[in-house]
Amino acid sequence: MSNQQSQNSNKIANPQTGELPKVKTPDMNDRDFLNDALSTCKYLTDSLNIAVREASHEQLFTDVLQILTETHQSCRELYNLMFQHGWYKLEAEEQQKLDQAFKQFNNYSSQFPY
Repeated sequence: MSNQQSQNSNKIANPQTGELPKVKTPDMNDRDFLNDALSTCKYLTDSLNIAVREASHEQLFTDVLQILTETHQSCRELYNLMFQHGWYKLEAEEQQKLDQAFKQFNNYSSQFPY
């Protein structure tokens, strides 16, 4: 099996729905808008995580935590929509590499003080 075929067999994706234009123009299409929204959502969750950690007032902490939770949910919905349309692809990892990473991080637990 060629390298490209083995790489393709590791792809996890739905087929594209055919909603995109055949030729990419400077205009944004649905995939571009969703990709931009997902990128913005990821940026917001990163920033909100910092705000929650550093909130010194209890009510501020609660409010920003609620916004963070809603923003995470929005990110998930955007991801699901992109995946359904075939616009977000994942790559499956080989079981050997997963086992190796698990063993490596599992050994770290012996270093914890508790």
